[in-house]
Amino acid sequence: MAEDATQTPESLDVNVDNLYREESFTDLGAANIKRLTPVDNNGGQDSSRAHQYIGDTTLMTQMGPIPVQFPLEAGSLKEAFEKFPEGVQGAIVRLQERAQEMAREEASRIVVPGGGSPLPGNSPGGKFVLD
Repeated sequence: MAEDATQTPESLDVNVDNLYREESFTDLGAANIKRLTPVDNNGGQDSSRAHQYIGDTTLMTQMGPIPVQFPLEAGSLKEAFEKFPEGVQGAIVRLQERAQEMAREEASRIVVPGGGSPLPGNSPGGKFVLD
C-alpha cells in the first residue's frame, strides 16, 4: 500500500529496493486477497523479505457500496483466507470509528447565528470581517 499519497508528479520517487509482484486470489464471492511477493529490481523473487497479504471486499451500505482494503497478517495464502473474516470485522470497526470522528469534526464546525465565532478574526454573528 502506498505510504505517501501526497506525492506530486514532480516529486515522485520510485523505491526500486521495495518492489513487489501482485497476485490476486478470489473465492468468486466476497473474498479477494492480494498477495504481494517481494522482488528485486530485475523482477526475481527476493527471499529476504516476507510476502504481504491484503484483503479486499465491498461492503453494501445504505449509502451504497464501499470498497474496503485491509492488511492481513499471515504466513500463507491459506492463513490469509482463514483470517479474512476477522480482517473485515476489524476494517468495519475502523471505518465506524473514522465515521464517528468525521461526524464530530463536522459538528464542531457548525456555526450558530449570533453565537461565538469558530474562526479567529471573525466577528460575532457569523459575519466574516476582512481587515
